[in-house]
Amino acid sequence: MLNQVVLVGRVVYEIEVQKNDSGKKYAMLTLAVPRSFKNMEGTYDTDFLKCVLWDSIAENTGLYCHKGDIVGVKGRLQSRNIEKNKKKETIMEVIAEKVTFLTSKGQDSTDKKEEKA
Repeated sequence: MLNQVVLVGRVVYEIEVQKNDSGKKYAMLTLAVPRSFKNMEGTYDTDFLKCVLWDSIAENTGLYCHKGDIVGVKGRLQSRNIEKNKKKETIMEVIAEKVTFLTSKGQDSTDKKEEKA
């Protein structure tokens, strides 16, 4: 069986690196990924996908990536149960195994950096 996801999109929010209760660093990254086809109104829809970054991937992405930058994320899908408004919900997240910095706002695409787990 295979659980692999590859995304390329723009960073929606500034990345904030945090520590969990055990001291492990993590960050949440939301990617705006436009669909490759038009909807019924003739425009392209965009999906906003949550990615979870851990340890050095979180730290380096937080340092070098900013809102509006284009990045590639390779990882896996993971489901998680949460309680929201006294209702149980299941959410899907991408757990990043590799983040590739493709372009920065105002920078040329020749400067490519890559961060692996």
